[in-house]
Amino acid sequence: PVFPSSQARLEISESVAAGARFPLESAQDPDVGINSLQTYQLSANPHFALDVQTRVDGSKYAELVLEKELDREEQRELHLVLTALDGGSPPRSAHVQIHIDVVDANDNAPVFNQSTYKASVRENTATGTLVARISAYDLDDGPNGDIIYSFSSHTPAKVRELFALDSATGELRVKGQLDYEETKLYEIYLQAKDKGAVPGVAHCKVLVEVVDVNDNAPEVTVTSVYSPVPEDAAPGTVVALLSVTDLDSHDNGLILVQVSDVNDNAPKSSQDSYDVYVLENNMPGIPILNVSATDPDLGRNALLSYTLLQGDPTVGHIFSINRDNGTLYLLTSLDHEDQVEFSMVVQVQDGGSPPLATNVSVSVFVTDLNDNAPTVLYPHPNTTATYTDVVAPGSPAGHMVTKVVAVDADAGYNAWISYTLLQATDPSLFSVGLHSGEIFTARQLREDDAPQHTLVILLKDHGEPVLSSSATVSISVAEMVKEVLTDLTDVAPANDPRKHVTFYLILAVILVSAAFFITMLSVGIFKCYKWRQSKELFNSSRSTLYRTPGPFHHIDAVRGGLTPPNFYHQVYLTTDSRQSDLLCKKPFTSSPLGSRQSTMRNGEPGLYHQIVGTASRLPTPAE
Repeated sequence: PVFPSSQARLEISESVAAGARFPLESAQDPDVGINSLQTYQLSANPHFALDVQTRVDGSKYAELVLEKELDREEQRELHLVLTALDGGSPPRSAHVQIHIDVVDANDNAPVFNQSTYKASVRENTATGTLVARISAYDLDDGPNGDIIYSFSSHTPAKVRELFALDSATGELRVKGQLDYEETKLYEIYLQAKDKGAVPGVAHCKVLVEVVDVNDNAPEVTVTSVYSPVPEDAAPGTVVALLSVTDLDSHDNGLILVQVSDVNDNAPKSSQDSYDVYVLENNMPGIPILNVSATDPDLGRNALLSYTLLQGDPTVGHIFSINRDNGTLYLLTSLDHEDQVEFSMVVQVQDGGSPPLATNVSVSVFVTDLNDNAPTVLYPHPNTTATYTDVVAPGSPAGHMVTKVVAVDADAGYNAWISYTLLQATDPSLFSVGLHSGEIFTARQLREDDAPQHTLVILLKDHGEPVLSSSATVSISVAEMVKEVLTDLTDVAPANDPRKHVTFYLILAVILVSAAFFITMLSVGIFKCYKWRQSKELFNSSRSTLYRTPGPFHHIDAVRGGLTPPNFYHQVYLTTDSRQSDLLCKKPFTSSPLGSRQSTMRNGEPGLYHQIVGTASRLPTPAE
């Protein structure tokens, strides 16, 4: 079999009722008998069935029968396949594609996306201002789906005069002059129609609220006047009754009495005082604080200005405040080691007449940074003199030899110093206290130990980052200072140009020591002679003032000033001694200062040595 064409196209309206029949073009088969065209078949689908009919001449033809109504909005087109079969063996067939276009019918009315629209406009709104935009849709196609917007038939003529509706876009705009005092709310009914032969219609409502503006002046009406008024009328006598009305609503209809402001409120700060913490070594010009204040007055009376009071002249060179907003700035870089705290007063003043002011105290604390390495005090690192400590041969383990003294200019944890033995001639011989800096013997000294030792002590603080310095300590193993001096001379370089200077210095020390010994011996002899004279005087005089020795040291007794200014005897006790020395003073001067100086000069030599020996000892960390 053969179809005249490979495709067939049909247009069927969606409004066609079920049972409608649509003839199809027949196929041709030149064979005869059983080999000729025998039947037709249709591909499966939900809407159409195939009805095969026989003509008078015995030929076959087919018709489409609509079993289920079409819906263009659900399916716009259908594709079917029609097959023609003969009765030969084997049977032969032909196919044709049937394309069905579902033609739209105006079976859908327009639908608004909401049934009620709300809008508000001011009564003085200009003409052409958009009030609302309505919108509807139609599922139909072509003219059946085109929508036209319009006022409903029962819309009052007054509404049509005040509002205009665009039939294509659905925009509702102001057309006339609105008046709140005349109408406060408009209820406008609108409709949407399609362009079908029998158009579908939808309706909606727009509620337009008119907002009042202050477009009416108050009207004053004199309801009654009491005239004439007697000249002796008392204060408070009613003269007239007035009635004031305003057509506007709410606040627009009140009578407002303006109260002028008086500068009766001083500025008030959110805080009475501020504590500000600033890291040292800051960048100059940074803001560190914003002083906040308010004033409930109005206008110039509430206009605030901020001033830094110059109590301390240095504050003005370091800090500055913005006059308008109260921001406090740092003009220079701060140093915690130079000054830890700054105190100042910020004055907040309004612009009234006379002005009112409030003072706010500000304290700025400089927070420490670890910017200082430990500084060695002993032995001093920046001197050409050699500090040599002495330890006796055979000293046991744990014997304290010397102490490294250091300080750190930082504060708190940044100033904690730890001491570590970095380098030593014999690392096994000495150890250093981690926190005290005291150098001890780690074991007992032996005869084969070197006579000279050099220790390098590393000093570190506990800051972040850690800063460090070092100290070099020289230790000699010797019995006497003379041996140390000899050792120092021996280890000096042969080509040192200062070796002669060292020799003369040693010689000068020896000569000074000898002169000192001779002087002290002479003073001792002279004191014995004076003591004998005072003893004889004591035995011969009964009026001598005697005071029982008390627990006073020599210096305490001299400073006491408990005896007559012209003559006294005194008993002095030396520190850690049970022997008492009687000291006698002859009349010298009426000045207490001169008496005490003379007393010191006439004191026992042994006691003088005791005082000097105590003062020359290095202080311990606790001291």
